[in-house]
Amino acid sequence: MKNHDGVLLLQVGERFLEHELAVHRVLGEKLGELLGCPFLGRYDPLRHDRGRYYLIPDETLIGSGKGLGINGPEDFFGGLVPHPFTATKAITHPLFKLPARVPPGWSERFAEQAAKAVLHGYTVFDLADARRAGEAMLEHGPLRLKPVRGKAGRGQQVIWNQHDLGQALDEQDLEEIGTWGLVLEEDLDQPETFSVGLVVSYFGTQQLTRDNDGDSVYGGSQLTLVRGDYADLIKLDIPATTRLAIEQARIYEKAAFDSYPEMFASRRNYDIARGLDALGQQRSGVLEQSWRAGGASAAEVFALEAFAADPTLTSICASTHEIYGDATAPSGSIPLFQGMEPGLGKLSKYVKVEPHDST
Repeated sequence: MKNHDGVLLLQVGERFLEHELAVHRVLGEKLGELLGCPFLGRYDPLRHDRGRYYLIPDETLIGSGKGLGINGPEDFFGGLVPHPFTATKAITHPLFKLPARVPPGWSERFAEQAAKAVLHGYTVFDLADARRAGEAMLEHGPLRLKPVRGKAGRGQQVIWNQHDLGQALDEQDLEEIGTWGLVLEEDLDQPETFSVGLVVSYFGTQQLTRDNDGDSVYGGSQLTLVRGDYADLIKLDIPATTRLAIEQARIYEKAAFDSYPEMFASRRNYDIARGLDALGQQRSGVLEQSWRAGGASAAEVFALEAFAADPTLTSICASTHEIYGDATAPSGSIPLFQGMEPGLGKLSKYVKVEPHDST
């Protein structure tokens, strides 16, 4: 990597959540140490208009990064994409037949190339298209309605019939759908969610937890990371289901970068779900990409630190944990956040790094 004057946090979304800001500060400090430059806090366009900085955005960047000094993946921790839909899970599925709205820049090539790596579903940018797609999908079983900018599984609904569909669509924001899209995807029973990273190469699984309202949400990731790339990852002794998830992530990623060659990313994570469809058959497919700092990023960065400290280290295990309510980080873990998050309540986040038993 080239030299930078410092590491800065870049706020792209409406606001930093307290727990995300705390974790991003830890990431900034660690990445600064790895890059050999100081962590300077939050980006200020008035104070940081000169110099060369390494940025950690809170969202995937859309458009051009030239004004921020981002010329390639070596300049930031995240991704830069050309259109709003390419920043979210909206990219994952094809449009429904004869769509009323096709967003500028939409590529049919991606859907064709990634077809074997994703679940059955559609992306829509129009409420009438959503209704038509939903009615067609319900003929084969329940579907999952997914707002594309939701995080940690929040806002998703399982739709069982046309009455449910009508109610759910009546609650949607038309402007949000028109700009960002809405995903309708087959719902899986007994799902397990894998995480695959193809820059810091890793595989692992996600865990769910209950938030302070009792809803099931993302609770952390358990990862096995290797020094090297995809080829080094598949050398490990791993189950066939995990190997399939890694291959589907690779197919999905290649389709994305072939279809939208102007985009690039230094943080590339893919969530893959495996479960039973409405006929009781096993299904596996990529749910979405994450080209931004995400729930597993602390595990990735602390693993990078371990690899940098020990050149002989070839693989390691790292995990992130999110616990709601009264909880503290256990002994041997690294605290990331503990406190009150407005709208979420009490929350604790921590990371653990452990040896990988490759025998």
